[in-house]
Amino acid sequence: MIQKILIAEDHESSNLSVQKTLEEMGMRDADYVYYCDDALVRIQKAKDAGEPYDLLITDLYFDLDHRPQQIGGGMALIGAARAVQPELKVLVFSAEGKIGVIEPLYTEGNIDGFVRKGRNDARELKLAITQILANERYFPRFYVAATRQENGHDFTAYDITVISLMAAGIRQKDIPNYLEAHNIRPSKLSSLEKRLNLIREVLKFSTNQQLVVYCKQKGIV
Repeated sequence: MIQKILIAEDHESSNLSVQKTLEEMGMRDADYVYYCDDALVRIQKAKDAGEPYDLLITDLYFDLDHRPQQIGGGMALIGAARAVQPELKVLVFSAEGKIGVIEPLYTEGNIDGFVRKGRNDARELKLAITQILANERYFPRFYVAATRQENGHDFTAYDITVISLMAAGIRQKDIPNYLEAHNIRPSKLSSLEKRLNLIREVLKFSTNQQLVVYCKQKGIV
């Protein structure tokens, strides 16, 4: 459940836009700050008071001004916030569009979602928050598309389901039972093995373990 939210955004127009989007979703318990240092102080105080935040929405880049800051940007804030409150969910809202910058946010920062500022960003914010509410990570379409192109393999919903099950520790021989129970086809072990062999061959992996690790790092599962 996400009820208490903190917005860290130094541009007033963007800050107000996020607040309005949250209000439209019925989430009115939102605080906002313009500096990363202030965000960390709020997170610490809320936790100490026994009323921790459920979600941090932060930009990546904060403009420098007359006020010196210990925390220089969103990535540093995420690390500092998680040191105080490891279970805190984080949604990055930024104009950044470089995959090389965004990917470490998932693989190293373990963020729960990323939304790029721009056309239709309010609608995407709602979608991202909805998925985070369901304890799912949100990946923007442009990131998924670029990742697929880089991978050389277009992961289907079936692929993602199978690899997610392996990532959860389910043995390959037991996956057909899950697929059959959930009416997912093909469900036979032989078909499953052929599909995994194909994916490993395209990505040049020799084991399923390598495939699972790779998919986790890329945010595919």
